[in-house]
Amino acid sequence: MTTTNGPENEPLWLAIENAIGGLGSQELAAGNLETAIQGVAKSMDSAGIKVSQNAGHMMDLRRALAARVAVGRPMMDDLKKAFDSLTLENVANPYSACVDLINEVGGDWPALKEADRRPQILRIVEKIKLDLLVAKAEQAGGDAGIRLLIGEGIDPEIIVDRMGITQDEYARVLAAVEAERAERARVTGLIAAAEGKPEADLIRHLITSDVAEDLVIELAGVEQAAIDGVKKAMEEEIAEKERLAAEAAAQKAAEAEGPSLDDIPSDEMLEHIEAIREILDFSDKEAEIRTMCEQSSVPKDLIEIAVSDPDRLDELEEAAEG
Repeated sequence: MTTTNGPENEPLWLAIENAIGGLGSQELAAGNLETAIQGVAKSMDSAGIKVSQNAGHMMDLRRALAARVAVGRPMMDDLKKAFDSLTLENVANPYSACVDLINEVGGDWPALKEADRRPQILRIVEKIKLDLLVAKAEQAGGDAGIRLLIGEGIDPEIIVDRMGITQDEYARVLAAVEAERAERARVTGLIAAAEGKPEADLIRHLITSDVAEDLVIELAGVEQAAIDGVKKAMEEEIAEKERLAAEAAAQKAAEAEGPSLDDIPSDEMLEHIEAIREILDFSDKEAEIRTMCEQSSVPKDLIEIAVSDPDRLDELEEAAEG
């Protein structure tokens, strides 16, 4: 493909089409056509695009002008109209959009279908896609716009430049996006590990793995109602576990306290009283008495008597002896 020294080394065919686009019908009349050809060649020479002294370039210019006369309008008008009609949906795949555009415009301009034309058309389509993405990002504004461009795989330098942000701002948003991507990968792995399980079990697996509900819905493909049902069942299970734990704790506390005075068998009562008296002989400090009584498995009711009314032990002893 022949290129010029023009803007971004544009290909010769495009430079020619731009140069002849402004010619009027009078200049393209049969009697004036050669003058127009020489004038365009000279103008391109002056712009640094050597045409007049290059037979091949002159042939390209003559072919382009012949097509221009045959169609009756500039090719660039048709191309501009086609470019202006492109939307983000059209350019989702730039290569496909390029092929479609060439086929559409090439109906009147067969030369556009030549292999050397496609690279430049593709570059223009890619630039249009970038411009449309940036416009959408600017409309979204702030972090949302930056996220959009990151998601589209736009180069960081372009994002910083086109969005007018600092490197630090870009790095901050990128870190958040990467963290979200890592979480999505983690959740995808959790879902794969639960493959074949019932939906309720999958949801429970994800909830207990601290997965946000929006990701459960999106990646697992379940409904909010299903999540709510599993959460309700889990809450009921937790409530039941808490009830059983409370009962167990109460039972343990009751066992630690021991039986009430009326429920202590006489022989055990005499053994406990004897142990208490030995403890009272050893210490008269309440804290020490309580500790030693608990270590000796003395029921709580007897411990309270030992520290508050030890004389009552004689009465209990007599009752136990019958």
